[in-house]
Amino acid sequence: MRAWAVSILGVTGEFDVLPTVGSKELVALLPTLLDAQSVLYPKIAYPTYLVGAMIAKAQPQEVDIDATKWPAANLAWVNSPSNPTGRIHSESELKAVIEFSRRTKTVIASDECYLGFPAGAITPISILKVAAGDNTNLLAVHSLSKRSNLAGYRAALIIGDPALIATIREVRKHAGLMVPLPVQRAMTVALTDEVHAAEQAARYRNRRSVLQPALEAAGFKVEFTDAGLYIWCSRGEQDWDSVSWLAGLGIIATPGHFYGPAGDHHIRVALTATDADIASAAARIMQAVQV
Repeated sequence: MRAWAVSILGVTGEFDVLPTVGSKELVALLPTLLDAQSVLYPKIAYPTYLVGAMIAKAQPQEVDIDATKWPAANLAWVNSPSNPTGRIHSESELKAVIEFSRRTKTVIASDECYLGFPAGAITPISILKVAAGDNTNLLAVHSLSKRSNLAGYRAALIIGDPALIATIREVRKHAGLMVPLPVQRAMTVALTDEVHAAEQAARYRNRRSVLQPALEAAGFKVEFTDAGLYIWCSRGEQDWDSVSWLAGLGIIATPGHFYGPAGDHHIRVALTATDADIASAAARIMQAVQV
């Protein structure tokens, strides 16, 4: 796992690695494990960031991308590539996050679970690579659920500041949630093979190339979607109206307000169906548009 962090993520300096029982579980429990009293999370975001703060009875606050405007906190979540939008943080944006952490001593948890799924010309980069060897107060979260189709294994890992990981490991000795050894062995094997990961990424890019033009033909404006497993789009109406229109075609999408009030005019369309189902959905959309 350390070798993968170095060769694929570009991590340098002192760091530690800790397997975790899934990334969702880690996101939900990290504020508790770190005894965080205040948690920052993106304005449009995976809802478990907020839920994790609520479990810890911490004060949650949503923030925009620009870290120069963030208030001090105990823990701040960064998500690049983003779920649901697919937006990728630029290197300068990640540098601003690191500078914020240095200035305020805030722990940064960078959710990078979709780092291996670029959709276009922009290549996602780990915050630990940008840190250039100083990993103080920085954690990167990775998962094998989508990368290696190991969702049922609950196979994930955190990488970063050795002191923070030592604290988490010590608490976990008593709280449990250790990853079974057979799962760790499977993770090690999966992380030594980039061929299947590249094939998986290509599969999602191909599905995007099939479904996105159909959505655009139906009047949806696709925003960001630079990486990840989803299409984030809007046609200027309430999210439930868009969801209802697609449901009439036998297509299920997620209303954007599930990811925060700012998303209430967007929908998230997943690319996790089979190739055949994606092609069928695109064909039904095109047929509806042409009627």
